[in-house]
Amino acid sequence: MNNIIGDDSFPSPARDSGVPSTARGNDIRAVFFDIDGTLTSFATHKVPDSAVDAIHRLQAKGVKVLICTGRAPSQMGVVLDTMPVTFDGIVAFNGQYCFDDTGFFASQAIEPSDIKVILDWLDRHPDVVANFGERDYVYFNHTNEALQATWAQLGKTAPTRYFDDPHERTAAHETFQISPFIGPDEEAELVSLCRNVRGVRWHPDFTDLIPADGGKPRGIQRFMAHYGITREQTMAFGDGGNDTAMLAYAGIGVAMGNATDEPKAAADYVTDDVDHDGVLNALLHFGVL
Repeated sequence: MNNIIGDDSFPSPARDSGVPSTARGNDIRAVFFDIDGTLTSFATHKVPDSAVDAIHRLQAKGVKVLICTGRAPSQMGVVLDTMPVTFDGIVAFNGQYCFDDTGFFASQAIEPSDIKVILDWLDRHPDVVANFGERDYVYFNHTNEALQATWAQLGKTAPTRYFDDPHERTAAHETFQISPFIGPDEEAELVSLCRNVRGVRWHPDFTDLIPADGGKPRGIQRFMAHYGITREQTMAFGDGGNDTAMLAYAGIGVAMGNATDEPKAAADYVTDDVDHDGVLNALLHFGVL
């Protein structure tokens, strides 16, 4: 298994070097944004105007602006279509599916042997709802109250739900992420049965199961290689547990004020929350804008 954060193929960022914040921000060439709780508010279910303006200003300076989310490509439109922004690239499925409009594409699916283990476990736990993510289609095995409550919390940013048979679909289509609605103990049990799977969690009700050697930092690395930029030249914004490794990996990691404790501890800086211009304020703090 690769250690993403400590990957020796990339230099470590100068987190404690004493370099002034503005000096570090002057060399940023790519900024990666989580969606839920970072660009969009769980209170208003909107992207603040200040964040949209900040993104436009970044692109006017020649800085690449990318999405880095646990969502599937097919589940982003409900948010991104509301923004007058054309993003330079997309990191979907927590790093497992990367693409842009130039034709760049890189992906990593869950291994079929691990999918079989997960399906066998779900068969033994028939009450558990799980989400299965393919390139162009995302579906659930069935529904329950936990799923309905989570979708209600997402409000108008919640994508359309589809239901299908994962035994049939996974046999014929690559699956990049499986998200069962289980707690940490069940997650640990399920992951222990797999060969190359780990869970990353941004919501208390479910976990995103991805390849153990994947993750949002791996998605950032794929675009670093594509753009020919270094780790120090990247900046990332996030708020959930699945953003923790990304914030620790990026040259500058920024946790939103509404973030949970884990990403806050991993970040270089904790900005204001999404509803109080957190994105713009952090970019000004580091002199990126």
